[in-house]
Amino acid sequence: MLDQIESTIRNVAGTAAGAVVSIGRNGRGSGFVLAPGRVVTSAHNLRDRTASVTFADGRTAQGEIHGADVDGDLVVLDVDTGAAAPLELAEATPGLGGTVIAIARGGHRTRATIGFVSAVDQPFRGPRGRIVEGSVEHTAPLARGSSGGPLLDTAGCVVGINTHRVGDGFYLARAVDDALRTRVGELLEGRSTTRRTIGVAIAPARVAAQLRRAVGLPERDGLLVRGVEDGSPAARAGVQQGDLLVRAGDRPLTTVDDLQSALDALAPSGAAEAPTLELGIVRGADELAVTVSFAEPA
Repeated sequence: MLDQIESTIRNVAGTAAGAVVSIGRNGRGSGFVLAPGRVVTSAHNLRDRTASVTFADGRTAQGEIHGADVDGDLVVLDVDTGAAAPLELAEATPGLGGTVIAIARGGHRTRATIGFVSAVDQPFRGPRGRIVEGSVEHTAPLARGSSGGPLLDTAGCVVGINTHRVGDGFYLARAVDDALRTRVGELLEGRSTTRRTIGVAIAPARVAAQLRRAVGLPERDGLLVRGVEDGSPAARAGVQQGDLLVRAGDRPLTTVDDLQSALDALAPSGAAEAPTLELGIVRGADELAVTVSFAEPA
């Protein structure tokens, strides 16, 4: 059995290592070649629109953002990938107990480790605090500088993109599911993704409760608006500073994640008809509803 494990790691690493790169001059992250001239990595590995990319043969080139989904912690770089053979995305998401191999590059050194999928459908927060759904937890050890590198199955196909350690020897990777394949395809085409917002600043729940008590209003679950961006969808709908957002569509609002989930569930940008979202609002002691439209202003 040990000989079989060793043979599997050697075969997968020997085939895939040439496509794995180091991101940043100090190797702050990893990435991998997914198409000629295109490298995929985690968005949190970048400090600006360019990054130094070091390949398996020691060559270093400057990569520039080709497509980005910062909230989803994904970015595709435009860079000369030379003779590096691209990796392929797997057709299926790894299941619980599945064998996985993680490969990362720290400068000129390749690291390959083996582990197992310990949990599925795990969420994590992206670089700007937004929840990212559908990751897998695994036990393949990862050193610093491994985020953005590929998680592979025993056939050498990418089943995940490593993100970060979650403690006690477990690690998270964005699973290669239908949603990720679609998103990566858009980024490869140069179509960056900006998640929809309504244009409000939200006060922490404890602050909202304190302010309502201070003015003699009953406590109520919801999101207290502490600012509204001029010209934003919320401003056009009439949302005001001091409003308490208590509902988005049929979804009660108790956390910012609830609001973000409601926004993510709307029709994507570019749909034939601009989506709308009804917000339930408590203004003082009065309850009302407003409709937020995401149509471009005339």
